[in-house]
Amino acid sequence: MGMSSGGGGGRAPLGEINVTPLVDVMLVLLIIFMVAAPMMSTGVSVDLPDAHAPRMDLDEEKLLLSISAEQQVYLGETAVPMENLDQALRTNARLAADHELYVQADETVPYGFVVRVFAAARAAGVVTLGLVTDPAAGPSMQVGAVPNPGGEE
Repeated sequence: MGMSSGGGGGRAPLGEINVTPLVDVMLVLLIIFMVAAPMMSTGVSVDLPDAHAPRMDLDEEKLLLSISAEQQVYLGETAVPMENLDQALRTNARLAADHELYVQADETVPYGFVVRVFAAARAAGVVTLGLVTDPAAGPSMQVGAVPNPGGEE
């Protein structure tokens, strides 16, 4: 093949590697991932309220509870009836391990409904409860900055 057995054939060992098949395979894999990546990031469409708050990176591994404008509750991407929310939260393995839940609610959802969801989460053992909002269009506030309501410096 590419190496001589010392039989005097005069062939030197082949020291080059043909990388063309490797490049072809890598390009095909790149195209597959480029097509598949947008399909993996589906979720519940929610019109989030604006807030003047510092931006926080949401880890993809965190459990997300969404409340749509029609007051439908979704745990991840699974619809959960409000009557069964407490049970679904108590039996969720990720929530049992992390005790952390992020909530995103449509801005048209009544405050009382969101509070009932919070109460169900607390009853299920959630220790850390985060709210997901859209950054406001106006000037952003920095972390630790306190606005001066009197206007004095």
